[in-house]
Amino acid sequence: MTDELTVILTSMTPIGELRAAIPLGLLKYDLGWPLVFVLAVIGNLIPIPFIIVGLRTVGSRLERRDDFVGSLLRWRTERIERTWGERVRRYGFWAVMFIVAIPLPLTGAWTGSLAVWALRVPLRTGFSAIAAGVLVAGVIVTAVTKAGIGIFGS
Repeated sequence: MTDELTVILTSMTPIGELRAAIPLGLLKYDLGWPLVFVLAVIGNLIPIPFIIVGLRTVGSRLERRDDFVGSLLRWRTERIERTWGERVRRYGFWAVMFIVAIPLPLTGAWTGSLAVWALRVPLRTGFSAIAAGVLVAGVIVTAVTKAGIGIFGS
C-alpha cells in the first residue's frame, strides 16, 4: 500500500480522521504538507455521504436494538442532543461546521454526520457544513503539526 493511500484510509477512520492522517503523512511518510492536506480532506469526506444516507435509512432501527450497537448509537445521539441540539437548531450550518472543525476527540466529520442525522439537518446543509468543518480542521491540524515539527524537529 502506498503512503498516500495510507493517509487517505487513515483519514476515513471514525476516531483518527484527519487528526491522525495529517501527522502520519507529515511525520512518518515525510510527504509535502499540501499533498497530505488534500489527501486527508478527501479521505475524511469520502465516507460522509454514506454515513448520513445510511443512518437515514437504518439509524432508527439500529437505535431500537437491544445490543451494543443500539446502546452506543443511543448514547451518542443523546449526548449530541444534549450538547449540540439547541445550537444546531439555532445556528444550523455554523453549528455543524463548528462540531466538525474542532480537532478534538468526539468531534469531527463522523460526529458531524451523526449530528446531521440525529438533529434532522437537511442533507445539503449538513454535508456542506461538514465539508467546511473538515477544511477548517485540516488547516488547524496541518498548522499545529507543522509548528510542532518546526519547534521539535521531525
